Amino acid sequence: MARVLVVEDNERLAGLIADGLAAQGHVCDAVSTLAAATDALRDAPFDGIVLDLGLPDGDGIDWLRARRAPRPPILVLTARDALEDRIRGLDAGADDYLPKPFAMSELAARLRALLRRPGTRQDAQLTLGNVTFDPASQRVAIGGITLDLTRREAALIELLLRRADQVVRRAVIESCLYTFDEAVTPNAVEANVSRLRRKLEEAGAALELHTIRGVGYMARARGA
Repeated sequence: MARVLVVEDNERLAGLIADGLAAQGHVCDAVSTLAAATDALRDAPFDGIVLDLGLPDGDGIDWLRARRAPRPPILVLTARDALEDRIRGLDAGADDYLPKPFAMSELAARLRALLRRPGTRQDAQLTLGNVTFDPASQRVAIGGITLDLTRREAALIELLLRRADQVVRRAVIESCLYTFDEAVTPNAVEANVSRLRRKLEEAGAALELHTIRGVGYMARARGA
């Protein structure tokens, strides 16, 4: 699972893109302006961006040029389909360029390819104790046996493994598990942690999920 920011001012199209990517297992947030995109990137960690160019508050090309590394890979999705437009977009910093109209299957495939590139959050397996997480397949294995996790449980274990031995604040976990539009109940994070902890314990995981009261959670190898 990846968290994807869709920057598109056509509300219907933005919804179709978000729904299509969600069907692929991704979490998607959609915004309609460059200012909102900048705020979103400041507020939550994203794995990839789908960017329209003609937006109400500016040109996406200028916004692209202003993005400093490290940043998520950006796929430009635009009606500007001339060769010079594609070259200009790639030279401005786009990682891929797909003209409209487009097939949802191709957009999803191009995004998967971007997320597999070395240096992205999807590029290497994560291991702690006898627990292994494969970002590409979103599968957790314990001693070689695949664990049955929900989408949010997989996202949670990925986040905690990436920050093993570090306290991950509750607000950070919320931002990774839920889109901006989803209602989050007061005990939603606790419930997800509790279910994940139980599944890990039942499968004999050699790691523990520690609760740091009033702060957040931390994954550590058992006995460490």
